Amino acid sequence: MDLIQRMGRMAAVAALGFMGVLGTAPLQAAAPMVRTQAPGYYRMMLGDFEVTALLDGEFAIPAKELLGILDDVSESQLEHALKRSFAREPFVLSINAFLINTGSKLVLVDTGEGAHMTPDSGRLIANLKAAGYEPAQVDEIYITHMHGDHIGGLSHNGERVFTNAVVRASREEADYWLKPENLASATAERRHDFQQAIDWLEPYVKAGRFRPFDGDITLVPGVKAVGTPGHTPGHTCYLVESHGSRLLLIGDLVHIEPVQFAIPEVTLKFDVDSNSARSERLRMFHEAAESREWVGAAHMPFPGLGHIRADGAGYDWVPASYSATH
Repeated sequence: MDLIQRMGRMAAVAALGFMGVLGTAPLQAAAPMVRTQAPGYYRMMLGDFEVTALLDGEFAIPAKELLGILDDVSESQLEHALKRSFAREPFVLSINAFLINTGSKLVLVDTGEGAHMTPDSGRLIANLKAAGYEPAQVDEIYITHMHGDHIGGLSHNGERVFTNAVVRASREEADYWLKPENLASATAERRHDFQQAIDWLEPYVKAGRFRPFDGDITLVPGVKAVGTPGHTPGHTCYLVESHGSRLLLIGDLVHIEPVQFAIPEVTLKFDVDSNSARSERLRMFHEAAESREWVGAAHMPFPGLGHIRADGAGYDWVPASYSATH
């Protein structure tokens, strides 16, 4: 028997012996399932700025109820668009906020809903801390609009959550939601929304830390407000720019991405002015596709960061690729 044959026989004997040991050893119990997700934050660099997407949570709503107006799209088109993207009813929307560290200012865009509306939300502060920050470090908070899923995280039990922050929103938005006469004249269905906005902003108003702004202005170097009224009267996007790199935070310009990217004319039940909302979505989608800038969306699947690409009469959403380094 040559050397190679002897080595092969020895290996086979050793393997049989090892299998015998395994056969007599007690089996290990199956590992228990963890059933929790990793912390909901995602970091990227934008020029010299650090941008951290923060997940507040999620909520589910039937797409037919959210879109509400089916004049722009047939029910069969809606079903086809959802099926094509492997979406199910009720449709699940993320609740995303974005933290921008400019090096001199820490700016938070929107605050989530703070678990006021669904048990699957209210995680923003935990994820903010997991990302290495504390609420007291936030210098400024910019509100896209005053629906509850964007301002609910501002306060808790009548106290400011972000104790050192100044809160800013467009004057049109503030006048619409915070004037008592608008609350008094609201329908019974909408009165709760107005009262929430008043209650959650009140601690900042009383402390002199709520400061509305007028027009499309630069709020801190590198962050500019861009008015996009329609979804609400003062809905605002925020354009973040550093060393030629740009990120457009679009708030609620889009909710049901399988439908509203393919057919951007589709409006929402909750649009205050559906015609203006449609026009602003078309305008900002076109600009984002032309400039190839980054886009951050409040209700896209977390982290809600990606690019918008023109596709015939509609658009595609190209989500960010995960990077462990930047």
